[in-house]
Amino acid sequence: MIREATPDDVPVILQLVHELAAYAVEATEGMLATALFGPSPVASCHLAELDGAVVGFALWYVTFSTWKGLPGLWLEDLFVRPEARGHGLGKALLQRLAAVCVERGYPRFEWWVLDWNVDAQGFYRSFGARPEDEWTVWRVDGEALPSLAAGG
Repeated sequence: MIREATPDDVPVILQLVHELAAYAVEATEGMLATALFGPSPVASCHLAELDGAVVGFALWYVTFSTWKGLPGLWLEDLFVRPEARGHGLGKALLQRLAAVCVERGYPRFEWWVLDWNVDAQGFYRSFGARPEDEWTVWRVDGEALPSLAAGG
């Protein structure tokens, strides 16, 4: 079963984030609650349940394309616990997000995949996703971010 997350789900969402990342997670329950359910939510989350237990999630947010002149959906994280894989939950989560795009008229559904994660790449290709190889992700963070903000 796939369903939208509620504020009561924040602890299990954070637990799943920790299971996905295994290290370097700085997010707290309060941060996730604000991002997902605060006065100005900036992200959304759908959950996968198996036998009544939450076993996976898809956390996403709305983007905007100046070329298309329309919003799109960016999948930040997709994760299904290893013991719950093989039941079609990952694909069901993606299908639900694709349905959100269709319902809202969003022409794009996008995400990143690590270069070394060939299993995920094969999974995504199996239903028609393709890599956008012409683009390189750029980032400013750490000390470079306040330095840039200060004119450096």
